[in-house]
Amino acid sequence: MSEETITLYRPTGSNELALIRELGFAGFPPRLPEQPIFYPVTNEAYASQIARDWNTKTGDGLGFVTRFDVRKAFLDRFDRKVVGGAEHEEYWIPAEELEEFNANIVGKIEVIR
Repeated sequence: MSEETITLYRPTGSNELALIRELGFAGFPPRLPEQPIFYPVTNEAYASQIARDWNTKTGDGLGFVTRFDVRKAFLDRFDRKVVGGAEHEEYWIPAEELEEFNANIVGKIEVIR
C-alpha cells in the first residue's frame, strides 16, 4: 500500500532555486530570519501567478514554479489558508518545521515552469 500524498507547488526565484538544486531537489532551504513561514501553494495557476507577478520583480527578474508531493499525514496537521480568491490557497508551515516538511517530501522537487 502506498502512502497518500498531496501535490503542492512553490514559486521561486533564481536564488532559492539554486539552493534547492544544492539540496539535490530533495528539500527547501531554511527560511531567513525575516521569513517565519514557508508557504507552498495548492495549485499550479496560483504558483504561476506568484512567479510571474512577484518573483520576476526581484533579483534577476526570473520566476520558476516547482511541483512536489508531500505525505498527506504530515500536511493534515496544518490548515489550508485562502489568502485572496478561492484559487489563492496555501499551507503555512512554520519555519521551525521546515526540516520535518522536507523529510515528508516524496520523490524529487521538479521545475515545471
